[in-house]
Amino acid sequence: MTLRVATRGSRLAVAQSSLVAQRIAAAMGEPFELVTVRTVGDNSKEPLDRIGGTGVFVGAVREAVLRGEADICVHSLKDLPTAPHPELVLGAVCARDRANDVLVARDGLKLADLPSGARIGTGSPRRAAQLARLRDDLAVVGIRGNIDTRLRAVAEGRVDAVVLAAAGLDRLGIGQQATEEFAISEVLPAPAQGALAVEMRIDATDANLVTGVKRADHGDTRVAVTAERSAMAALETGCTAPFGAFAVVSDDDVLELVATVLDTTGREPIRKVGVGAPAEAAAVGEDVAAALLAAGAGHYLGVG
Repeated sequence: MTLRVATRGSRLAVAQSSLVAQRIAAAMGEPFELVTVRTVGDNSKEPLDRIGGTGVFVGAVREAVLRGEADICVHSLKDLPTAPHPELVLGAVCARDRANDVLVARDGLKLADLPSGARIGTGSPRRAAQLARLRDDLAVVGIRGNIDTRLRAVAEGRVDAVVLAAAGLDRLGIGQQATEEFAISEVLPAPAQGALAVEMRIDATDANLVTGVKRADHGDTRVAVTAERSAMAALETGCTAPFGAFAVVSDDDVLELVATVLDTTGREPIRKVGVGAPAEAAAVGEDVAAALLAAGAGHYLGVG
């Protein structure tokens, strides 16, 4: 068989899907082809919170698998809703690349070097709130579009800088365009940022396909993102909320999750940490979410 992989058509999506497809197809001993589809997120330039938030980039890609036009689909896991799909299974969570956010600024500038009033483009409330904590004298400008569109906004002078995920630039081979990398402790990423996910039909019967997909799975990454996404699910929020989370499994097999809920008006962020065994990843996420809510995070999220 030829492995058919459903993907969005952006340059980044194609690059990411090709990386994963090569790995799985090699494990299967088969060739692969990409099946390109357009999603709601691709067709609209409206802010994500107006067109559906988490999930607007995955619906059409999933449908290609459900209709039998593709065998698997590849997503940036941070775009995937936390609720399980009744007909699809998360067959693999690939080893995570850099989860950090990075700055791409004109003239090679770092955040501290930008003049007061400089315009920074981002469509993420999470990024906007954390940038405000670092430099409250900068102007955050809403921006949407693929990586090329955002980089072009800097090149053409429409904004002085943009904030992007490091992993996306790396996968396109343009990581060197970043003028500054934010430490995880400084700017917490979105849950599952830097990780790619593979979905397939829950009733898939081709043993070679199932085995090939499983070989792409990375255990520690799956544990970490399970904790992060569990916290997000427990907060009943999504990628359009001012919420950041990052988990890691240590060398001595201990899971640690740190998560924050931020307020866009500049009040102090609420930050909590949870620790547990990898097998308890979902529970660790739920406990951290409960601690955030007990500390008043619901007011920041508009749910209390």
